[in-house]
This record gives sequence, structure tokens and C-alpha cells, in this order.
Amino acid sequence: MELTFYIASGVAVLSTLLMLTRMNVVHALLYLIVSLLGVAVVFYVLGAPFVAALEAIVYAGAIMVLFLFVVMMLNLGKHAADTEKQWLTPRIWTGPVLLAGVLIVEVVYLSRGNTADMVAGGLGPKEVAIALFGPYVIGVELSSMLLLAGLVGAYHVGYRKTEKPEIQHDANSHERRADASGDLVLTGTDQPARTP
Repeated sequence: MELTFYIASGVAVLSTLLMLTRMNVVHALLYLIVSLLGVAVVFYVLGAPFVAALEAIVYAGAIMVLFLFVVMMLNLGKHAADTEKQWLTPRIWTGPVLLAGVLIVEVVYLSRGNTADMVAGGLGPKEVAIALFGPYVIGVELSSMLLLAGLVGAYHVGYRKTEKPEIQHDANSHERRADASGDLVLTGTDQPARTP
């Protein structure tokens, strides 16, 4: 158990360092997901499987999807799409896949092995709820407000107002127009238009 703790914490620290040094936002997000999964394995090894599941579901799942939406919102157009295609080569995925593979091997080892070495008296949902909505309720609410402020700030940073040309319409410029009887006809012909 001690070895798996050190391996998972090493993966978490290494992927966090790689996340901090990446210049590409998508790569940094991939390494951040691996880091959060490493922390979840550390929680599991320490005897808190519920907290490990919350870490994986809430942070590595929901919040990373939120970050991904923010990255998509800040899309810079065709040039950014072309650059993103260059970034998403198989070589890019090597680091995150290897680190995530180490974590998967550890989880399989832990689930098949003897869990008697784990810390007794694991943390259940009731204890987590009492702690989160008891003495730490202000911290939980402040962190949610911080995430919301970050999302709004990223939207305003990435928002660009595009100028749309104003289209001038005259009576003869429409594809369909009404004849004297009120039926729609195609412009330039005397045949009635098909209406649904």
C-alpha cells in the first residue's frame, strides 16, 4: 500500500509540473486531469474511497468539462482550429496516457489486493456532507463563486463583437413575393411557389 501511495503521489506531482510548464492550454488540461486522478488514487489508498470518487467525478469530470467549454468559448476562429489539429497528434497523448496508465494499474492492483491495510473507518457520504455543509459551508460557497467569476471573466476576455453588414431589401429582391391574389410566387416567374 505504501508503494502505491508514493507512485500515485509521484504521478500527481509530475503531471502537475507538466501542466504548469505547458504552453498549450489543451495539453495543460490533459495533465491537470491526470493530476486530479492521481490525487483521487491517493485518497483511495488513504482509506477514503468516497472522497476519491468525488475527486474523480467532480474535479476530473465536471470542472474539467467546464474548463474545456471555456477553452472552446475562447476559440479564435479558423487559425485556432488549424493549430489545434496540429496539436492533437498521437505524440501529444503519450505523456498523459502513460501517467494515466500507471494510475489505472494501481487502481486494479488495489481493487484486487488486500484492502485490510487501508486506514480503518473510511470517510462516508454522511461525514463529507456534515463537513461540507457544516463548518466549511462558507468555503464551499466561496469556491463556487470563484469558479463562476472565472467563467464570466474568461467569457468577457474572449468575447469579440463582430460587425455584420446591413442588408438592404427592396420589393423585388426577395426570392418569394406575393402576387395580387395573395399567393406566393417565385421572383422572375409567374408560377406559384410551393408552400408547405
